Amino acid sequence: MNAADIAWVLIAAALVWLMVPGLALFYGGFTHPKSMVNTFAMVLIAIAVGSIIWFAVGYSLAFSGDGAILGNLNHAFLNGVSMVKSTSGGSIPDGAFALFQGMFPMITMAIIAGGVVGRMNFKAFLLFLIFWILLVYTPLAHMVWGGGLIAKMGALDFAGGDVVHISSGVSALVLALMIGKRRHMAELQAHRPTAIVIGGGLLWFGWFGFNAGSSLAANGQAILAFINTNLAAGTAMIAWMLIDMMLNKPIKVSGLMSGAVAGLVAITPAAGYVAPGGAAAMGAIVSVIVYFGTTFVKEKLGYDDTLDAFGIHGIGGVFGGLLTGVFATKAYSGTAGVLEGNWSLLGIQAVGILITIAVVVVATYVIAKVVSFIVPLRADENEEAMGLDAFYHGETI
Repeated sequence: MNAADIAWVLIAAALVWLMVPGLALFYGGFTHPKSMVNTFAMVLIAIAVGSIIWFAVGYSLAFSGDGAILGNLNHAFLNGVSMVKSTSGGSIPDGAFALFQGMFPMITMAIIAGGVVGRMNFKAFLLFLIFWILLVYTPLAHMVWGGGLIAKMGALDFAGGDVVHISSGVSALVLALMIGKRRHMAELQAHRPTAIVIGGGLLWFGWFGFNAGSSLAANGQAILAFINTNLAAGTAMIAWMLIDMMLNKPIKVSGLMSGAVAGLVAITPAAGYVAPGGAAAMGAIVSVIVYFGTTFVKEKLGYDDTLDAFGIHGIGGVFGGLLTGVFATKAYSGTAGVLEGNWSLLGIQAVGILITIAVVVVATYVIAKVVSFIVPLRADENEEAMGLDAFYHGETI
Protein backbone atom coordinates (compact mmCIF):
# COMPACT_ATOMS: atom_id res chain seq x y z
CA MET A 1 0.00 0.00 0.00
CA ASN A 2 1.14 3.53 -0.80
CA ALA A 3 0.64 6.07 1.99
CA ALA A 4 0.62 9.05 -0.39
CA ASP A 5 -2.01 7.45 -2.58
CA ILE A 6 -4.18 6.60 0.43
CA ALA A 7 -3.92 10.15 1.76
CA TRP A 8 -4.82 11.65 -1.63
CA VAL A 9 -7.85 9.40 -2.12
CA LEU A 10 -9.13 10.18 1.39
CA ILE A 11 -8.76 13.91 0.73
CA ALA A 12 -10.42 13.52 -2.67
CA ALA A 13 -13.34 11.67 -1.08
CA ALA A 14 -13.83 14.54 1.36
CA LEU A 15 -13.75 17.02 -1.53
CA VAL A 16 -16.50 15.14 -3.36
CA TRP A 17 -18.59 15.08 -0.18
CA LEU A 18 -18.17 18.87 0.07
CA MET A 19 -19.74 19.23 -3.37
CA VAL A 20 -23.16 18.30 -1.96
CA PRO A 21 -23.54 21.25 0.44
CA GLY A 22 -21.90 23.31 -2.30
CA LEU A 23 -24.64 22.25 -4.69
CA ALA A 24 -27.27 23.06 -2.04
CA LEU A 25 -26.00 26.64 -1.91
CA PHE A 26 -25.64 26.87 -5.69
CA TYR A 27 -29.19 25.63 -6.30
CA GLY A 28 -30.50 27.63 -3.36
CA GLY A 29 -29.21 30.85 -4.84
CA PHE A 30 -31.43 30.34 -7.87
CA THR A 31 -34.48 29.13 -5.93
CA HIS A 32 -37.32 31.40 -4.92
CA PRO A 33 -36.79 32.38 -1.25
CA LYS A 34 -40.06 30.71 -0.20
CA SER A 35 -38.68 27.30 -1.23
CA MET A 36 -34.97 27.77 -0.51
CA VAL A 37 -34.96 25.63 2.65
CA ASN A 38 -36.79 22.90 0.74
CA THR A 39 -34.07 23.03 -1.90
CA PHE A 40 -31.39 22.65 0.78
CA ALA A 41 -33.23 19.67 2.28
CA MET A 42 -33.75 17.89 -1.07
CA VAL A 43 -30.05 18.18 -1.87
CA LEU A 44 -28.65 17.37 1.58
CA ILE A 45 -30.84 14.29 2.15
CA ALA A 46 -28.87 12.64 -0.65
CA ILE A 47 -25.89 12.41 1.71
CA ALA A 48 -27.81 10.27 4.18
CA VAL A 49 -29.53 8.09 1.58
CA GLY A 50 -26.31 7.58 -0.33
CA SER A 51 -24.21 6.78 2.74
CA ILE A 52 -26.56 4.15 4.15
CA ILE A 53 -27.51 2.34 0.95
CA TRP A 54 -23.97 2.37 -0.43
CA PHE A 55 -22.72 0.79 2.80
CA ALA A 56 -25.53 -1.77 2.91
CA VAL A 57 -25.72 -3.03 -0.68
CA GLY A 58 -24.72 -0.35 -3.18
CA TYR A 59 -20.98 -0.92 -3.19
CA SER A 60 -21.39 -4.67 -3.46
CA LEU A 61 -23.89 -4.45 -6.32
CA ALA A 62 -21.67 -2.02 -8.21
CA PHE A 63 -18.23 -3.57 -7.67
CA SER A 64 -18.72 -7.27 -6.91
CA GLY A 65 -19.12 -10.08 -9.41
CA ASP A 66 -18.79 -10.09 -13.18
CA GLY A 67 -22.36 -9.63 -14.38
CA ALA A 68 -23.07 -7.54 -17.46
CA ILE A 69 -25.55 -5.25 -15.70
CA LEU A 70 -25.24 -5.76 -11.95
CA GLY A 71 -22.87 -7.28 -9.41
CA ASN A 72 -23.76 -9.43 -6.42
CA LEU A 73 -24.13 -9.12 -2.65
CA ASN A 74 -20.86 -10.75 -1.65
CA HIS A 75 -19.67 -7.49 -0.08
CA ALA A 76 -22.97 -6.31 1.39
CA PHE A 77 -22.41 -4.18 4.51
CA LEU A 78 -18.75 -4.05 3.37
CA ASN A 79 -18.34 -7.68 4.35
CA GLY A 80 -14.85 -8.85 3.39
CA VAL A 81 -13.78 -5.36 2.27
CA SER A 82 -10.25 -4.91 3.57
CA MET A 83 -9.16 -1.64 5.15
CA VAL A 84 -5.48 -2.49 4.87
CA LYS A 85 -4.94 -4.16 1.49
CA SER A 86 -6.14 -4.23 -2.10
CA THR A 87 -7.56 -7.33 -3.76
CA SER A 88 -7.30 -5.75 -7.22
CA GLY A 89 -3.60 -4.98 -7.25
CA GLY A 90 -4.07 -1.29 -6.50
CA SER A 91 -2.02 0.92 -4.20
CA ILE A 92 -4.94 1.78 -1.87
CA PRO A 93 -7.00 -0.58 0.33
CA ASP A 94 -10.38 -1.78 -0.89
CA GLY A 95 -11.99 0.19 1.93
CA ALA A 96 -10.55 3.48 0.63
CA PHE A 97 -11.85 2.68 -2.84
CA ALA A 98 -15.30 1.90 -1.45
CA LEU A 99 -15.29 5.15 0.51
CA PHE A 100 -14.30 7.26 -2.49
CA GLN A 101 -16.84 5.63 -4.79
CA GLY A 102 -19.52 6.07 -2.14
CA MET A 103 -19.34 9.84 -2.47
CA PHE A 104 -20.45 9.78 -6.10
CA PRO A 105 -24.04 8.58 -5.67
CA MET A 106 -24.57 11.38 -3.13
CA ILE A 107 -23.79 14.21 -5.54
CA THR A 108 -25.54 12.37 -8.38
CA MET A 109 -28.82 12.11 -6.48
CA ALA A 110 -28.49 15.70 -5.27
CA ILE A 111 -28.30 16.97 -8.87
CA ILE A 112 -31.70 15.43 -9.65
CA ALA A 113 -33.37 17.80 -7.19
CA GLY A 114 -32.60 20.70 -9.53
CA GLY A 115 -35.24 19.59 -12.00
CA VAL A 116 -38.14 19.49 -9.54
CA VAL A 117 -37.46 21.82 -6.59
CA GLY A 118 -40.40 23.90 -5.49
CA ARG A 119 -43.10 21.51 -6.64
CA MET A 120 -42.25 17.93 -5.66
CA ASN A 121 -43.53 16.30 -2.48
CA PHE A 122 -40.50 15.89 -0.20
CA LYS A 123 -41.61 12.43 1.00
CA ALA A 124 -41.99 11.30 -2.60
CA PHE A 125 -38.51 12.58 -3.44
CA LEU A 126 -37.02 10.69 -0.52
CA LEU A 127 -38.67 7.42 -1.61
CA PHE A 128 -37.62 8.10 -5.19
CA LEU A 129 -33.96 8.44 -4.21
CA ILE A 130 -33.98 5.16 -2.28
CA PHE A 131 -35.23 3.25 -5.31
CA TRP A 132 -33.13 5.28 -7.74
CA ILE A 133 -29.75 4.53 -6.21
CA LEU A 134 -30.58 0.82 -6.27
CA LEU A 135 -32.13 0.58 -9.73
CA VAL A 136 -30.28 3.27 -11.69
CA TYR A 137 -27.01 4.34 -10.08
CA THR A 138 -25.60 0.99 -8.98
CA PRO A 139 -26.28 -0.79 -12.30
CA LEU A 140 -24.69 2.08 -14.23
CA ALA A 141 -21.68 2.16 -11.90
CA HIS A 142 -21.26 -1.58 -12.45
CA MET A 143 -21.69 -1.34 -16.22
CA VAL A 144 -19.17 1.49 -16.55
CA TRP A 145 -16.65 1.00 -13.71
CA GLY A 146 -17.35 -2.48 -12.36
CA GLY A 147 -16.45 -4.43 -15.49
CA GLY A 148 -19.98 -4.61 -16.88
CA LEU A 149 -21.53 -4.08 -20.30
CA ILE A 150 -20.38 -0.54 -21.12
CA ALA A 151 -16.86 -1.15 -19.83
CA LYS A 152 -16.54 -4.28 -21.98
CA MET A 153 -17.52 -2.24 -25.03
CA GLY A 154 -14.47 -0.07 -24.46
CA ALA A 155 -16.30 3.16 -23.64
CA LEU A 156 -14.36 5.77 -21.68
CA ASP A 157 -15.78 7.51 -18.61
CA PHE A 158 -13.01 8.70 -16.34
CA ALA A 159 -15.05 10.20 -13.51
CA GLY A 160 -18.75 9.99 -14.28
CA GLY A 161 -20.04 11.47 -17.53
CA ASP A 162 -22.45 8.56 -17.94
CA VAL A 163 -22.74 7.42 -14.35
CA VAL A 164 -23.17 10.81 -12.70
CA HIS A 165 -24.14 13.58 -15.10
CA ILE A 166 -26.17 11.94 -17.85
CA SER A 167 -27.96 9.74 -15.33
CA SER A 168 -28.89 12.62 -13.02
CA GLY A 169 -29.70 15.12 -15.76
CA VAL A 170 -31.91 12.79 -17.78
CA SER A 171 -33.60 11.50 -14.64
CA ALA A 172 -34.33 15.08 -13.57
CA LEU A 173 -35.97 15.75 -16.94
CA VAL A 174 -38.11 12.61 -16.84
CA LEU A 175 -39.22 13.37 -13.29
CA ALA A 176 -39.98 17.00 -14.17
CA LEU A 177 -42.10 15.95 -17.16
CA MET A 178 -44.03 13.43 -15.06
CA ILE A 179 -44.73 15.93 -12.29
CA GLY A 180 -45.63 18.73 -14.65
CA LYS A 181 -44.74 22.38 -14.94
CA ARG A 182 -44.83 24.83 -12.09
CA ARG A 183 -48.17 26.58 -11.92
CA HIS A 184 -46.47 29.94 -12.19
CA MET A 185 -43.35 29.38 -14.25
CA ALA A 186 -40.74 32.10 -14.04
CA GLU A 187 -37.43 32.75 -15.74
CA LEU A 188 -34.47 31.39 -13.82
CA GLN A 189 -33.19 34.21 -11.62
CA ALA A 190 -30.39 34.65 -9.13
CA HIS A 191 -32.24 35.44 -5.91
CA ARG A 192 -29.10 34.95 -3.78
CA PRO A 193 -25.95 35.72 -5.85
CA THR A 194 -23.77 35.24 -2.78
CA ALA A 195 -25.03 31.68 -2.34
CA ILE A 196 -24.41 31.00 -6.03
CA VAL A 197 -20.81 32.22 -5.80
CA ILE A 198 -20.02 30.30 -2.60
CA GLY A 199 -21.83 27.18 -3.75
CA GLY A 200 -20.34 27.31 -7.24
CA GLY A 201 -16.89 27.85 -5.75
CA LEU A 202 -17.29 24.80 -3.52
CA LEU A 203 -18.41 22.76 -6.53
CA TRP A 204 -15.37 23.85 -8.53
CA PHE A 205 -13.07 23.15 -5.58
CA GLY A 206 -14.67 19.76 -4.90
CA TRP A 207 -14.44 18.82 -8.56
CA PHE A 208 -10.67 18.62 -8.24
CA GLY A 209 -11.22 15.66 -5.93
CA PHE A 210 -14.04 14.36 -8.12
CA ASN A 211 -11.85 14.19 -11.24
CA ALA A 212 -8.26 14.04 -10.04
CA GLY A 213 -9.21 11.63 -7.26
CA SER A 214 -10.53 9.22 -9.88
CA SER A 215 -6.93 8.37 -10.74
CA LEU A 216 -6.96 6.57 -7.35
CA ALA A 217 -3.33 7.55 -6.85
CA ALA A 218 -1.14 10.61 -6.35
CA ASN A 219 0.41 10.33 -9.80
CA GLY A 220 0.76 12.01 -13.16
CA GLN A 221 -2.77 11.15 -14.24
CA ALA A 222 -4.11 12.92 -11.16
CA ILE A 223 -2.06 15.99 -12.08
CA LEU A 224 -3.37 15.87 -15.65
CA ALA A 225 -6.96 15.51 -14.46
CA PHE A 226 -6.51 18.43 -12.06
CA ILE A 227 -5.11 20.68 -14.81
CA ASN A 228 -7.80 19.65 -17.29
CA THR A 229 -10.58 20.23 -14.76
CA ASN A 230 -9.51 23.80 -14.12
CA LEU A 231 -8.85 24.56 -17.79
CA ALA A 232 -12.22 23.29 -18.97
CA ALA A 233 -14.07 25.28 -16.33
CA GLY A 234 -12.13 28.43 -17.18
CA THR A 235 -12.67 28.25 -20.94
CA ALA A 236 -16.34 27.40 -20.39
CA MET A 237 -16.82 30.44 -18.17
CA ILE A 238 -15.22 32.70 -20.78
CA ALA A 239 -17.30 31.17 -23.59
CA TRP A 240 -20.52 31.76 -21.62
CA MET A 241 -19.48 35.36 -20.95
CA LEU A 242 -18.65 36.01 -24.62
CA ILE A 243 -22.06 34.76 -25.74
CA ASP A 244 -23.75 37.11 -23.29
CA MET A 245 -21.61 39.96 -24.60
CA MET A 246 -22.40 39.17 -28.24
CA LEU A 247 -26.12 39.03 -27.42
CA ASN A 248 -25.83 42.33 -25.54
CA LYS A 249 -26.89 40.72 -22.29
CA PRO A 250 -25.58 41.71 -18.85
CA ILE A 251 -22.62 39.72 -17.54
CA LYS A 252 -24.21 38.03 -14.54
CA VAL A 253 -22.22 36.23 -11.87
CA SER A 254 -24.86 33.49 -12.01
CA GLY A 255 -24.09 33.07 -15.70
CA LEU A 256 -20.35 32.94 -15.13
CA MET A 257 -20.73 30.20 -12.52
CA SER A 258 -23.21 28.28 -14.68
CA GLY A 259 -20.71 28.35 -17.52
CA ALA A 260 -17.96 27.06 -15.27
CA VAL A 261 -20.16 24.20 -14.06
CA ALA A 262 -20.96 23.31 -17.69
CA GLY A 263 -17.23 23.02 -18.35
CA LEU A 264 -16.72 20.90 -15.26
CA VAL A 265 -19.47 18.55 -16.42
CA ALA A 266 -17.96 18.38 -19.90
CA ILE A 267 -14.48 17.37 -18.77
CA THR A 268 -15.61 14.78 -16.22
CA PRO A 269 -15.59 11.75 -18.56
CA ALA A 270 -12.33 12.86 -20.17
CA ALA A 271 -10.28 14.41 -17.35
CA GLY A 272 -7.51 11.80 -17.30
CA TYR A 273 -7.73 10.87 -20.98
CA VAL A 274 -7.15 14.08 -22.96
CA ALA A 275 -4.36 16.60 -23.34
CA PRO A 276 -4.81 20.04 -21.74
CA GLY A 277 -5.51 21.62 -25.11
CA GLY A 278 -8.34 19.16 -25.67
CA ALA A 279 -9.75 19.92 -22.22
CA ALA A 280 -9.78 23.64 -22.98
CA ALA A 281 -11.56 23.02 -26.27
CA MET A 282 -14.10 20.72 -24.65
CA GLY A 283 -14.98 23.29 -22.01
CA ALA A 284 -15.56 26.03 -24.59
CA ILE A 285 -17.56 23.84 -26.99
CA VAL A 286 -19.84 22.33 -24.38
CA SER A 287 -20.40 25.68 -22.70
CA VAL A 288 -21.81 27.08 -25.96
CA ILE A 289 -24.05 24.03 -26.44
CA VAL A 290 -25.31 24.15 -22.86
CA TYR A 291 -25.91 27.91 -23.08
CA PHE A 292 -28.31 27.50 -25.97
CA GLY A 293 -29.73 24.29 -24.50
CA THR A 294 -30.73 26.07 -21.30
CA THR A 295 -32.13 29.12 -23.05
CA PHE A 296 -33.47 28.84 -26.58
CA VAL A 297 -34.00 25.06 -26.72
CA LYS A 298 -35.62 24.94 -23.29
CA GLU A 299 -37.88 27.84 -24.18
CA LYS A 300 -38.80 26.32 -27.54
CA LEU A 301 -39.68 22.89 -26.13
CA GLY A 302 -41.35 24.33 -23.04
CA TYR A 303 -40.23 21.78 -20.45
CA ASP A 304 -39.86 22.95 -16.85
CA ASP A 305 -36.37 21.94 -15.72
CA THR A 306 -36.42 24.31 -12.75
CA LEU A 307 -32.70 24.81 -12.15
CA ASP A 308 -31.40 23.39 -15.44
CA ALA A 309 -30.32 20.04 -14.04
CA PHE A 310 -30.95 18.47 -17.45
CA GLY A 311 -29.65 21.45 -19.38
CA ILE A 312 -26.29 21.55 -17.63
CA HIS A 313 -25.71 17.97 -16.52
CA GLY A 314 -27.72 16.00 -19.06
CA ILE A 315 -26.79 17.93 -22.19
CA GLY A 316 -23.31 18.71 -20.89
CA GLY A 317 -22.73 15.07 -19.99
CA VAL A 318 -23.83 13.79 -23.39
CA PHE A 319 -21.60 16.14 -25.36
CA GLY A 320 -18.74 15.72 -22.90
CA GLY A 321 -18.93 11.97 -23.46
CA LEU A 322 -19.03 12.34 -27.23
CA LEU A 323 -16.12 14.78 -27.26
CA THR A 324 -14.13 12.34 -25.15
CA GLY A 325 -14.27 10.12 -28.21
CA VAL A 326 -12.88 13.00 -30.26
CA PHE A 327 -10.11 14.32 -28.02
CA ALA A 328 -8.93 11.13 -26.24
CA THR A 329 -5.26 10.44 -26.83
CA LYS A 330 -3.60 7.06 -26.86
CA ALA A 331 -0.79 8.38 -24.67
CA TYR A 332 -3.18 9.22 -21.84
CA SER A 333 -6.11 6.82 -22.27
CA GLY A 334 -4.60 3.89 -24.11
CA THR A 335 -7.15 4.48 -26.87
CA ALA A 336 -6.89 6.98 -29.70
CA GLY A 337 -9.80 9.29 -30.47
CA VAL A 338 -11.02 10.90 -33.68
CA LEU A 339 -8.21 13.48 -33.76
CA GLU A 340 -5.70 10.62 -33.83
CA GLY A 341 -7.58 8.84 -36.61
CA ASN A 342 -9.77 6.44 -34.61
CA TRP A 343 -13.44 7.11 -35.39
CA SER A 344 -14.61 3.89 -33.76
CA LEU A 345 -14.19 5.31 -30.26
CA LEU A 346 -16.74 8.03 -31.02
CA GLY A 347 -19.23 5.34 -32.02
CA ILE A 348 -18.53 3.36 -28.85
CA GLN A 349 -19.03 6.49 -26.76
CA ALA A 350 -22.35 7.15 -28.49
CA VAL A 351 -23.60 3.62 -27.87
CA GLY A 352 -22.59 3.81 -24.21
CA ILE A 353 -24.48 7.09 -23.86
CA LEU A 354 -27.58 5.66 -25.54
CA ILE A 355 -27.55 2.66 -23.20
CA THR A 356 -27.23 5.01 -20.23
CA ILE A 357 -30.13 7.16 -21.40
CA ALA A 358 -32.34 4.11 -22.05
CA VAL A 359 -31.69 2.67 -18.59
CA VAL A 360 -32.32 6.02 -16.90
CA VAL A 361 -35.51 6.87 -18.78
CA VAL A 362 -37.17 3.49 -18.24
CA ALA A 363 -36.09 3.04 -14.63
CA THR A 364 -36.92 6.63 -13.62
CA TYR A 365 -40.40 6.38 -15.11
CA VAL A 366 -41.10 3.07 -13.38
CA ILE A 367 -39.75 4.26 -10.02
CA ALA A 368 -41.76 7.48 -10.14
CA LYS A 369 -44.93 5.56 -11.03
CA VAL A 370 -44.45 3.16 -8.12
CA VAL A 371 -43.76 6.03 -5.72
CA SER A 372 -46.90 7.82 -6.93
CA PHE A 373 -49.00 4.88 -5.72
CA ILE A 374 -47.52 5.34 -2.24
CA VAL A 375 -47.49 9.12 -1.92
CA PRO A 376 -48.35 11.93 -4.38
CA LEU A 377 -45.38 13.02 -6.45
CA ARG A 378 -46.42 16.65 -6.50
CA ALA A 379 -46.89 19.03 -3.61
CA ASP A 380 -50.38 20.32 -2.86
CA GLU A 381 -51.42 23.36 -4.90
CA ASN A 382 -51.68 25.59 -1.84
CA GLU A 383 -48.33 24.42 -0.50
CA GLU A 384 -46.69 25.09 -3.83
CA ALA A 385 -48.25 28.54 -4.13
CA MET A 386 -47.19 29.64 -0.66
CA GLY A 387 -43.79 27.93 -0.73
CA LEU A 388 -42.70 24.56 0.60
CA ASP A 389 -40.39 25.77 3.36
CA ALA A 390 -42.99 26.42 6.03
CA PHE A 391 -45.17 23.44 5.10
CA TYR A 392 -42.48 20.76 4.95
CA HIS A 393 -39.68 22.07 7.12
CA GLY A 394 -41.00 24.69 9.53
CA GLU A 395 -38.18 27.02 8.59
CA THR A 396 -37.87 30.01 6.30
CA ILE A 397 -35.06 32.13 4.95
